[in-house]
Amino acid sequence: MAVHQVLADAVWPDVPPRALVLVPVGSTEQHGPHLPLDTDTVIAHAVARRAADALPGPPLVAPPLAYGASGEHADFPGTVSIGHEALRAVVVELTRSLSLWAGSIFFVNGHGGNTATLDTALALLRTEGHDVAWTGCGTPGGDAHAGRTETSLMLHLAPERVRLDAAVAGDTRPLAALLPDLMAHGVRAVSPSGVLGDPAGASAEEGRRATDAMVSATVRRITAWTVDARGRLTDPAARPNVVGR
Repeated sequence: MAVHQVLADAVWPDVPPRALVLVPVGSTEQHGPHLPLDTDTVIAHAVARRAADALPGPPLVAPPLAYGASGEHADFPGTVSIGHEALRAVVVELTRSLSLWAGSIFFVNGHGGNTATLDTALALLRTEGHDVAWTGCGTPGGDAHAGRTETSLMLHLAPERVRLDAAVAGDTRPLAALLPDLMAHGVRAVSPSGVLGDPAGASAEEGRRATDAMVSATVRRITAWTVDARGRLTDPAARPNVVGR
């Protein structure tokens, strides 16, 4: 198993030529009263690091993008959103810069609100000839936000940062049913706690299994490197009803 290099720790003579670079993309946004604001970033960064360790190379893991498009969470203090236009510009310019020395660039996204931006940015970048793609961190049947799924992931990845005594259930309807209200009025109008789902029953073991599944899917996608028109890597072992974050 290869051991990834941390780009931020490297000195320039040690950067391998035409390396694969993984860039985690997350957010700084509310995750209910029990999970930290950087939950999406923590998850994306962990998936990127662990996937990189399973790939030949070794790949480089870039510092994560900790700000995303989180306007739907703007009514909650602590949320910091740079919006779609700014995120798109950052992704585009990062890729153009990385492409001066990297071989391939792969974005690992931990926040569903970034999806539309990544689609448009990477579609443009691929027309410019950049070898770039992205994927999301998804779990089969996972709840929407700060519920059992993300709570389990954080109990595995950063248990000391989870406040289980403050966890509460939010709106437990499926994301598809919630989306019209979320898009029109934001998360707070749907769930005053900011939770979409129910953290009850979350466990570190469930989080470990979910993390392992996301890492395996990411490795499969990078290895196959089959890119659709939006710049997304497809999973050769994909199953139906996989929910993206």
